[in-house]
Amino acid sequence: MSRAFVFPGQGAQTIGMGKELAEAYPAARAVFDEVDEALGESLSSLIWEGEQEELTLTQNAQPALMATSLAAMRALEAEGIGIDAASMVAGHSLGEYSALAAAGALSLADCARLLRTRGEAMQKAVPVGEGAMAAILGLDLEAVREVAEGAAQGEVCQAANDNDPGQVVVSGHKAAVERAVELAKEKGAKRAMLLPVSAPFHCALMQPAADVMAEALAAVEIKAPSVPVVANVRAEAVSDPDEIRTLLVEQVTGSVRWRESVLYMAAQGVTEVWEIGAGKALSGMIRRIDRSVACRNLGTPGDVTAAKDALNG
Repeated sequence: MSRAFVFPGQGAQTIGMGKELAEAYPAARAVFDEVDEALGESLSSLIWEGEQEELTLTQNAQPALMATSLAAMRALEAEGIGIDAASMVAGHSLGEYSALAAAGALSLADCARLLRTRGEAMQKAVPVGEGAMAAILGLDLEAVREVAEGAAQGEVCQAANDNDPGQVVVSGHKAAVERAVELAKEKGAKRAMLLPVSAPFHCALMQPAADVMAEALAAVEIKAPSVPVVANVRAEAVSDPDEIRTLLVEQVTGSVRWRESVLYMAAQGVTEVWEIGAGKALSGMIRRIDRSVACRNLGTPGDVTAAKDALNG
């Protein structure tokens, strides 16, 4: 059996995530301590005792979700399950950074600082209220691309996340995205709705953030990952550090090709996926993409114990 580890993106954050792992495993607690130190503030206090609204701010949610995923990884390692239990790794948007840290390509401290920078840069790229994102359900990627093109009218409107066969997210100027919602409904979408996000991610409006990330990424060491990482913008595995750096910059304005990434992993023989960290959103998408791929969630000490028992059983 070939297994992949996948790491969630924004939207999975909840107050209290990772706390049980930190209490049960010193190695998991150490992840949160190291992230706090790297950022020069107690992000862990916000994650465990703060307000959901503050945690959801992009510059907090990104490093917080990565810390929770890496804490789950360290808990697994404490039970004798390392990254070598996976034949490849992937992450959804910011989750790609978690995947790279898990595979040893980025240090935990660098990863935390990069995600803080990425979150702040994405928020600053477009003034609040000027951009939007919307989920289109029940139309495939080609149909949504046509909708986005028709809705643009000289503004930016792009397919940003190809999540699964029935869910594509568009991103761009607010008015254009609102037009896309109406057009999608006319084209027969089951549902089309604006998402509660603070900026239009993964579209051309994010170019200022991509420029910031190009500079930030140039200043950190990226090593070859110990297992191949399936890159969002390529939907195929990459291992070359320079290529990883380039693709992380492209990812800021590029589409998250999650559906194709899952199909790629399945084509490489992956039959089981472990979602490492907060939430279960990716498992839901994976089941809709390829029902033959088994999914397991790893977000609590109980999940870690169950995974260990399953492997040893």
